[in-house]
Amino acid sequence: MTVASGVQAYVGIGANLGDPEAQVRESFSRLACELPQTRLTGRSRLFRNPPMGPQDQPDYVNAVARLYTRLEPLALLEGLQAIECACGRERDGTRWGPRLLDLDLLLFADQVLDLPGLQVPHPGIAERDFVILPLLELASGLQVPGMGALEQLAERFDGASLIPIAEPGEAAATAEGRG
Repeated sequence: MTVASGVQAYVGIGANLGDPEAQVRESFSRLACELPQTRLTGRSRLFRNPPMGPQDQPDYVNAVARLYTRLEPLALLEGLQAIECACGRERDGTRWGPRLLDLDLLLFADQVLDLPGLQVPHPGIAERDFVILPLLELASGLQVPGMGALEQLAERFDGASLIPIAEPGEAAATAEGRG
């Protein structure tokens, strides 16, 4: 099913097993190529941060992607879950546990949805610095439905737990500039 004119949607991306940086970077390519009637229109930097749940697991790498899609919300969610599955994600019901790849539909246009298996805005979005701060990189001025301006939501976080990850080649360019 499609949304005739298309909408912007935002997807939270996280991984902490295997090679998390590579998996998050690969997910950008998969979002761009594997979702029908959808294109990747922006992405945040990658950030390393401590796990949100049990602390006896590796740190996460997180980012946010902006999509333009004509898919209906549940069809988009199905596509995101297919990408997770293709990347080795197994849904065993563990909450906040280690993940090879986690793709969360954060926002779908300005809609508030409470459907079986899907709530938008994503539950807990306002309490997660690893979502709000990368989202702010992509969408300053955005209003989060039912929660207010993204800038106001971001004010509660100091960003101290998020460590930006250099893009490939960025570290070498920085080192050359110092030489």
